[in-house]
Amino acid sequence: MNRRIYNLDYILIFCVLAISVFGIIAIGSAAKINVNGIKGIFLNQILWLITGIIFATIFTFLDYKKISKFYIPIYVFNLILLILVLLIGEEVNNVKRWIFGIQPSEFSKIFIIIYLAKFIDKYKEKINNINILIYGIVSVAIPLVLIKEQPSLSASLVLMAIFVTEMFLGNISTKYIKIILFIVVPIIAIVYFDAISSEHKILSKFMADYQIKRIADYINSDFSSPSLYQTKNSIWAIGSGQLIGKGLFKGTINQLSYLPESHNDFIFSVIGEEFGFIGCLTVLVFMFIIISRCINIAINAEDFLGMLIAGGVAGMIAFQTFVNIGVVTGLLPNTGMPFPFLSYGGSSMWANMIAIGLVLNIGIKKQKSYF
Repeated sequence: MNRRIYNLDYILIFCVLAISVFGIIAIGSAAKINVNGIKGIFLNQILWLITGIIFATIFTFLDYKKISKFYIPIYVFNLILLILVLLIGEEVNNVKRWIFGIQPSEFSKIFIIIYLAKFIDKYKEKINNINILIYGIVSVAIPLVLIKEQPSLSASLVLMAIFVTEMFLGNISTKYIKIILFIVVPIIAIVYFDAISSEHKILSKFMADYQIKRIADYINSDFSSPSLYQTKNSIWAIGSGQLIGKGLFKGTINQLSYLPESHNDFIFSVIGEEFGFIGCLTVLVFMFIIISRCINIAINAEDFLGMLIAGGVAGMIAFQTFVNIGVVTGLLPNTGMPFPFLSYGGSSMWANMIAIGLVLNIGIKKQKSYF
């Protein structure tokens, strides 16, 4: 046990805890604890961080190889949760994403990473067999469709990113990558022209009206539209922070409630306004270190399975960070993507902490040596 504790990646641990605490401070400002007192979402996030640390600790010392042996039951359990959400889940604003106080789509990301890692590891010699590929695609498509029905576009996109990452790490043949690009590029073009049209015949088949509205307004750069209200004010908030920010609890756009959901998907905007460019850069540096440490552990993993899990976690965190920053800065249409470790939410915090626990688990095993 002492050797395992010694082998822990303390840089990764420090960065995760640091950015999580920074997130709590920003959430406190978004919740206006300077006016409303220390309660509500501020205390909730502290509780979720503490319990998240417990989850991370548990998964750090549980053997990831033993966990992965149950990849089929884990996959089935994932489907059961996603089906229950649609059947008996709590409905809020015409979406069903919560059951028993949790958001299964967040945990689905971890379940799929474990499932795909074990699946690819098991069939690594046959990964370019078309039947194996189809099996893998279908197995990911099922939970993806269930999540889409909630609907949760952001979680669906993350699952797709995880699948692409895992297949790339699994040494998928370049011929399949070329085929996918040959299919995807024309689809993107078709979606673009459908979005700028007035009828949206294609997008209406698989997207909700509000999602189509966001994309169309984004492409047309119509910041006067209500669908881009958050994005417009987010850009103003970040820009107004300038170099060092206005100071904690002094962000006028945030404090005067011109930024809806500032504690959640737009928490980076609060940091930009109150801590300025320096605060934003600090967050990005910490996230870069977290992702790079995950990649480093993946590269030096004891086995192929560990590499796939750690690499999948790195891909998941990197994708969510990229999309969230893209949304709050107006580079991407609003998708409702939480910022890992920063945004408010118990399920998101727990899922990300479990993911970090798995990476630490892989890192404390005997690693390959280049010397």
